[in-house]
Amino acid sequence: MKTTTASLVVGLLLAGVPALAQVSDAPYPAASASGSPAKKTAAKKPPISATVVLASPTGDTTGALPRRKGKAKAKGGRATAIPAAIAAIPQSERLAIQSDLAWLGDFDATDNRDVEARTVAAIKSYQQRHGEKQTGILTVEERAALAAAVKSAEDAVGWQVVDDAATGARLGLPTKLVPQASASRAGNRWASPHGQIQVETFRWHEAALPALFDEEKKTPRNRAVEHSALSPESFVIAGMQGLKKFIERVEAKGSELRGVTVLYDQATEGIMAPVALAIANTFLGFPDPASAPLGSERSVEYATAIVVSSTGHLLTLGKVTDNCRSITVPGLGHAERIAADKAAGLALLRLYGARNLKPAVLAGADPKDDDFTLVGIADPLAQAGGDAVTSTPAHVTGQAIAPTPKLGFAGAAAIDAQGELAGVVDIHPAAVASVGSDALQATLVPTAAIRAFLGAHGVAPVTGPAAIDQSVVRVICVRK
Repeated sequence: MKTTTASLVVGLLLAGVPALAQVSDAPYPAASASGSPAKKTAAKKPPISATVVLASPTGDTTGALPRRKGKAKAKGGRATAIPAAIAAIPQSERLAIQSDLAWLGDFDATDNRDVEARTVAAIKSYQQRHGEKQTGILTVEERAALAAAVKSAEDAVGWQVVDDAATGARLGLPTKLVPQASASRAGNRWASPHGQIQVETFRWHEAALPALFDEEKKTPRNRAVEHSALSPESFVIAGMQGLKKFIERVEAKGSELRGVTVLYDQATEGIMAPVALAIANTFLGFPDPASAPLGSERSVEYATAIVVSSTGHLLTLGKVTDNCRSITVPGLGHAERIAADKAAGLALLRLYGARNLKPAVLAGADPKDDDFTLVGIADPLAQAGGDAVTSTPAHVTGQAIAPTPKLGFAGAAAIDAQGELAGVVDIHPAAVASVGSDALQATLVPTAAIRAFLGAHGVAPVTGPAAIDQSVVRVICVRK
């Protein structure tokens, strides 16, 4: 994949940036690539209207993000239909999809087509190579497969999404490429042993986004900007800084600015072009502290499990028990994962020495009714540190659950009108969602998949009445 990193990043990052806050007109401290503040300059500018900005690879930001069902010009002058669902995908997930496609070489932002059209074309290319129907829209299964396909590339560079304590921002880091961490004047810095690659975060208070944007295009003096784009709540600048390529992204909330700068030697471009894109795409200046980084594993993850036998078998999702150093069920002790089914997304845990457990009653068949009660234990952050079993009504269309339950409900029970277990709740990044919806979506692992999984591992469903709130437990996965 031949790409110009600057145009690639600008084209993606400004493809759909949500308007979060008005720009402050307070004085700013300009941040250099090293994080050192420059001389303060007062700047008075009228507020920028809260318009979602669309940037082309050339840095043009004159158009608002379209929500049309029309057509965009493709190469050769042909018109390519743009599914409305592409424009409707939440911004964070859209960038994640584009970043994953860039890792695999399917997404190239160096031509002049509309960002939406390029996304459709990249998805179709990916679908064609994998023998899938070329719709230009990823199904939930295809989105999961795409994420899995880039995992080897991410593992090769030690990719981790981390929370930066110095700035409060969240970003992805290639930890194997930048193992040396240190504090900078305005944030943190990660670097390769000889400085060929540098990633630095910074944070400014009482700052104005447009003023900092103008200053950063000129500072330091050896910076040659190839592409830049400003939106109401963020900006991206990319180009050359001395002999290094650089990308800088800054986000604003009120009068506070948080940013990241990535610099790397041109000799490392073959490795760093997609990595720099991924760093910029995952950067969240003001993440929700109660949410986990999408596409990452939390070091301590809280989920729900369902008791399925009186001898200590628990049913939950495979992904919430992946790579656990230990799995604990509060009040009952340590649990061991004894089986997993990647296709169904399920895992079977075993509590040894547990007594008087009350297993859930599994429904005899997939229910015809679309209304369920979800029973689980929300993440402590979602219930002020509590551990109460709670329930919430939900409607299922196909396998999609609405509304999306709280964090911690991954692995929760979906109960039908007869009070029987009719499915397991799966929560994951949204592949296609409406504008303004959550970045997470929930789907239902159906009864048939549960029955087949348990049967394959010798766990027979129980019969008779049961109180589901006594069959639901919290599981805590502690990772390295």
